[in-house]
Order: sequence, then C-alpha cells, then structure tokens
Amino acid sequence: MKKILFALAVTLLMALPARAADLTVSAAASLTDAFNEIKAEFAKANPGINLTMNYAASGTLLSQMEKGAPVDVFASADQKTMDQAAEKKLIDAATRANFVRNDLVLAVPADNPAKVKDLTSLAATAAKRIAIGNPDSVPVGRYTKAALTKLGQWDALSPKFVMAESVRQVLDYLSRGEVDAGFVYATDAKQGGAKVKIVTEVPVETPVIYPIAVTAAATDKKAAATFVSFVTGPKGQAILAKFGFKKP
Repeated sequence: MKKILFALAVTLLMALPARAADLTVSAAASLTDAFNEIKAEFAKANPGINLTMNYAASGTLLSQMEKGAPVDVFASADQKTMDQAAEKKLIDAATRANFVRNDLVLAVPADNPAKVKDLTSLAATAAKRIAIGNPDSVPVGRYTKAALTKLGQWDALSPKFVMAESVRQVLDYLSRGEVDAGFVYATDAKQGGAKVKIVTEVPVETPVIYPIAVTAAATDKKAAATFVSFVTGPKGQAILAKFGFKKP
C-alpha cells in the first residue's frame, strides 16, 4: 500500500504545471515602445516566464536597484550607468552585452515657432526654452551636455534649459509645444510622430550604445538570461530596428 501511495504522489507531482518564473525588467525610458513589443513576442515564445516592465531614466533605475528594488534584468541607455552598476556589484558582469545604438538629435515642435534651424540658432532670442535631460541622472542629458560643451555652447544656453527627468519627458514637452526645442534620441523623436520634427543630428564623441545585463540579485538567472538572449537575438533585434534602433 505504501508503494502505491508513493507512486500516486509522484504521479500527481509530475502532473502539476511547472511554476512560472516572474521577472522584472528595468529599462531606459527610450526603450519603452520597443520593449513593450518585445515583451509580447517573448511571452509567445516563453509562456513560462512572466515579465513586469519598469521604465525610467537609467540613473533612476540604478538608484532603485541600489535601494533594493527587485530587478532581474537591467538595460541602460549608456555605458556609464552600467559601469556604475558593475562597480556596485549590482549586475552579473559576465552577462553584460551591448545590444543597440542610437543617435542624439535636436528636435522641435512641428510648427517650430522659434524657427530653430540648427544648433547655432538656439542662441537666438526666439528660442527661449530648451528641454534637456538632467545630466546628473539622465543619459541623454549627459550626451547633450558633452556635445554642447565641446561646441562651446553649454554655458551660454544654460539659462534657457528646462531640465527633464527622462528623455520621454523631453519628448512630452516637445509634443505639447511647451518648449522651443529639445534634445532627444532619434528613436524618441520618431515616436513623437507628426507633433515633433528633427532639426539635426548632434555629433557626439561617445557613441550612444545601450548595454543589458542580468542583475546579481536575479531570482531566476536562467530565465533572466533567456530574456537577454531574446533581446540580443534575431527576433529582438528585428523589433528594435523597427523602432529606429541601430546595431551597436
């Protein structure tokens, strides 16, 4: 009888569905649209893994992880933030990979009331409000500051800056016509549709390359690595390309 009961118990355990893995992915705000589509496609290919997406400026995401927020995969919009995560031992360095590249652009509201036509025209009186990401926590802001400093324009334009907490906030300002110009990634300007127009690409010394990694605190490292592999693989790359991202 004991053998029969044991065999029955084993059979019942084997019949139970495998426990789903729950992953939290913290990704740079500029990845929102592309990663939402990747999430949907990933779910089809991996029904046993549930994803929760968390989008914000890369610096904000890093701060959340430092404070103990449960994160399994981290995707940053710049190398500096990921370097800081590595230094603080918040990621599994062996899983780190560069997966896309972006461009920094100067954009304006579609009607361009200030008649901004290039970087030098930002100094004109008509251009009164220029939105940029906060360089202290937003990668697009750091790229912007570095570019304008090299061009000798940072100090002169500083009084006009409207600081934003993410690149998507800069895009919102542009879309609503609340600023005369703003610095965003090319992919974000594309998401602005007919409400936003790119004036020019901004030259940067450091390429805008995004890294991704499994975190050191990941609850299911195998499942997290599966997501990273999907993002860096053919299907993930095709989705990212559709949204304007380039290969690193």
